[in-house]
Amino acid sequence: MDPYSIPKHLDDPELIGFWTLDEFLVMIIPFAWGIMAQHIVIGLILSIGAWFGYRKLRAGRSMYWVLHFAYWHLPGGFFGLKVAPPSHLRVMAG
Repeated sequence: MDPYSIPKHLDDPELIGFWTLDEFLVMIIPFAWGIMAQHIVIGLILSIGAWFGYRKLRAGRSMYWVLHFAYWHLPGGFFGLKVAPPSHLRVMAG
């Protein structure tokens, strides 16, 4: 028996229930809309669809990959970043 054991799940992300934080937010926003709009079944279906779509988009990559993808493909004012230049400016100097 090895006197030194290294935990195998040291770098696993924190979970809320069965989901990571970003998956949980993707699911809870359509579900909360469904509750507020009094369409709980539609909100539940949309949240499950959003969860499947998000998992397909992420496909084993980090949450930050999705944020970078969104920065390059969404309109410039979507994130409201003051420090970073808009994504449509491809050439900064010259």
